[in-house]
Amino acid sequence: MGQMSAPRIDELEVAIRRYLVDTFLGGGEASDVTVSTPLISGGVIDSVARLSLINHLEAEYGIEIQAHEAHASHMDTIAQIAQLVRAKMGGT
Repeated sequence: MGQMSAPRIDELEVAIRRYLVDTFLGGGEASDVTVSTPLISGGVIDSVARLSLINHLEAEYGIEIQAHEAHASHMDTIAQIAQLVRAKMGGT
């Protein structure tokens, strides 16, 4: 198969939000978590959940997230996470 193409940001944000809600928030209402909800600094996910999220993103999108990129400054919101994934996939 060819190289995966980066999904549109909307689709990527929806997929990340769905994973977070289903995995860490018990499948609750996704509208409670927006693209700008502070996930790490707001206590929505802890360090163990962040590692699980990183593993998921690496497996799902064929990327590698470096240790310095796993910091809240790169992954505190769904929008930031989507931007990081797109950049890793070579998207804009």
